[in-house]
Amino acid sequence: MTATKRIAFEQIILVDEHNREIGQAEKLAAHQQNLLHRAFSVFIFRETPSATRELLLQQRALHKYHSGGLWTNTCCSHPRPDETVIAAGERRLKEELGISTSLNDLGWFHYNAHFSNGLSENEIDHVLVGRVPADIEVNPDPEEIHAYRWIAVDELEKELAEYPERFTPWLKNALHIAVYTHP
Repeated sequence: MTATKRIAFEQIILVDEHNREIGQAEKLAAHQQNLLHRAFSVFIFRETPSATRELLLQQRALHKYHSGGLWTNTCCSHPRPDETVIAAGERRLKEELGISTSLNDLGWFHYNAHFSNGLSENEIDHVLVGRVPADIEVNPDPEEIHAYRWIAVDELEKELAEYPERFTPWLKNALHIAVYTHP
């Protein structure tokens, strides 16, 4: 089953501009019709021996329905109907990277990005953060993740400024919330 066929069966939560639930839609249909929906972006930080805070980034699998091969935050997805944003983030973190940790919701922002394949992301994106020990084992799911790396936040900000085309369109705004709201 292709990635596009697989996402067509998932239900996501439609919301209004105030993040109030107004219905549900199949995931693919929501992305084809530019429907506003609820999403989340997870940021996992670790402290290194030098006390530098590093962020776990993933490179999206090359076959993803949009933004394949682009670098982004630790993981991102959509809560299912009747699933909290935190529960969904913790579920996807375990599914995509094999990491279990508690997450905090720092708030949300809205963005609307359009892709060359006709799909879009029109999302109320919750920014979720968590911390893990420096020696955490990462086990990426190759269906979701092509590669991963740990990076210092200041280095990531330099890369985002110099090579924005290498990153997903939501990363910069979500990173700002994760870094400057997260203690």
